[in-house]
Amino acid sequence: MKYLYKNYLPIKGVGKQWFSMKDLNKQIAPMRFVLIFSVLFTIVILSGCTRQSKVDGNHVTITNVSYDTTREFYEVYNKRFHDLYQQQTGLDVQVLQSHGGSGGQARAVMEGNNADVVTLGSEQDVNLLARAGLINGDWRSQLPNNSAPYTSTIVMLVRKGNPKHIHDWNDIIAPDVRIIAPDPKSSSGACWIFLGAWYYGLHHYYTEEGTKEFVRQLYRNVSVMDSGARGATTTFVENGQGDVLLLWENEALYLMEHYPERFDLIVPSMSILAEPSVAVVTGITEKDSTTQVSNDYLRNLYTEESQRLLANYGFRPRNEQILREFSNKFDTSIQLGTVDDFGGWKAIYTKFFKDGGVFDEIYGS
Repeated sequence: MKYLYKNYLPIKGVGKQWFSMKDLNKQIAPMRFVLIFSVLFTIVILSGCTRQSKVDGNHVTITNVSYDTTREFYEVYNKRFHDLYQQQTGLDVQVLQSHGGSGGQARAVMEGNNADVVTLGSEQDVNLLARAGLINGDWRSQLPNNSAPYTSTIVMLVRKGNPKHIHDWNDIIAPDVRIIAPDPKSSSGACWIFLGAWYYGLHHYYTEEGTKEFVRQLYRNVSVMDSGARGATTTFVENGQGDVLLLWENEALYLMEHYPERFDLIVPSMSILAEPSVAVVTGITEKDSTTQVSNDYLRNLYTEESQRLLANYGFRPRNEQILREFSNKFDTSIQLGTVDDFGGWKAIYTKFFKDGGVFDEIYGS
């Protein structure tokens, strides 16, 4: 089995520089080195105390750290928010974007990525930051729908003509099927994929052991496992690997819009109701005086205009009326399991995705 891991970098900060004393001593005298080192040390200290503010008069800069298949949506949303907010408040808000596997993005924020808001693929990733003290513990109650402004699900993409005759989850465990999917250890989309498969297994294999064996067979067919959902899409679409791609619905709809002659969309009979979460990183915004702007940025996702924009980019809007307007785009007949069916995210993570959990057991066997 071939494994391919692609690394996604968050917005770059200022990294450490390491000087080789041996090399310096070859070029300069010891006393000169002491002087240079002292000057450099002073500059570092002063630059840390006088780092550029995110608020400069009417100009405000915030950073949105997100998972990788929201990139195109936020490129448009950020421009619209900028124009609307400037009209309403007079502030010129620039929004920087960072995208990658959701789990990896959450860890990047913990390690110093200067995020003002996170728009991640699952509640679990935001909770990681809340436990680290970077996000308020009651973040789910700060915005409607438990701070999940839209939903999505997991579907399948196959080569045009569907040569492997794939129509549902049970078809992709055939021995000649090569699956492309991301890694649950770094991607929220991958976690939703796993849960969608497990939910199907429970309804067709009935027992825990039967379901586990079904999911084990599925992951035996994964020929390439990327670190993020967009990496998996690249492997399938651009590199031409695999027979079926397991992916976010919005990503599949985007690909079908742009490459209808190359792929077929398969909506399985059952999947999972995915609820990506958003939150303000108050541990950063309160220091940088960007809390109000960051709150307004996320709250604006719930407006009718933004809900329609979400639908246009393949995300299922929370606004039921707008969802009905896009009934020709979204298959609402699919049976969707929920996080509550699994006992909530804490139970899900403990059982399936923590080190030594069911995924490790399945994938290592």
